[in-house]
Amino acid sequence: MAAMFGSGLSNQTGAAIGSLAFPVLGPLGVVAVRQYVAALVLVAVGRPRPRDFTWRQWWPVLLLALVFGTMNLTLYTAIDRVGLGLAVTLEFLGPLTIALAASRRRLDAGCAVLAAAGVVVLMRPRPSTDYPGMALGLVAASCWASYILLNRVVGRRIPGAQGPAAAASVSALTFLPIGILVAARHPPTAGAVLCAVAAGVLSSAVPYLADLLTLRKVPAQTFGLFMSVNPVLAAVVGWAVLGQSLGAPEWAAIGAVVAANAVSLAPL
Repeated sequence: MAAMFGSGLSNQTGAAIGSLAFPVLGPLGVVAVRQYVAALVLVAVGRPRPRDFTWRQWWPVLLLALVFGTMNLTLYTAIDRVGLGLAVTLEFLGPLTIALAASRRRLDAGCAVLAAAGVVVLMRPRPSTDYPGMALGLVAASCWASYILLNRVVGRRIPGAQGPAAAASVSALTFLPIGILVAARHPPTAGAVLCAVAAGVLSSAVPYLADLLTLRKVPAQTFGLFMSVNPVLAAVVGWAVLGQSLGAPEWAAIGAVVAANAVSLAPL
């Protein structure tokens, strides 16, 4: 339990710290650094042998690399526009959709309605509504759902963690010229680089290793249930670290999405 909570808290804290570098590096620069850190960690753990991959193994790896980079970029851009709590809540709709689509219980239809109601509350028209930011959060959700499905394919075709490690490497190589361009146009400060690296360590390295160890001892269903706290943790960390306060409607919407996930994964 402590490891799962620590993983979620580390993930959201890393995203919050990374956002502190947005004024200097922008979301694109921070995501580039995060991709580099993720690749270093995953390659060290997975030790991929790409020369041995067949095309049948390569194509889902390449798609996973594309989704991995797009997911992080759209999420961090959404965080910059609508705040950590709302961005993570919208992104969380991705795995929730996968969970609901795989079920045939009538109860899950109610969960889908509950989650949809939460989204309607989050995106309700008002003067301060940032629809592009909300849309980016939903794109991140689609990417997370694709990430889950592609990881299953990669896991069946490539042993161990070689597949995700190879995908992270391809993604990092793709972001390498982007990072160089960002650094040339906006010379980074030491503080901004440290924040971006911290985001990579806290939001990629720590959660991956913690989750890897946790899933050896905790059932996948229990792990999925505990993931429900991530939108709440994001909202709390956004308030504590970034001063991003939410009103009662936003908290109610986050609660609806969290409850829908928890009920959909809970055994009857």
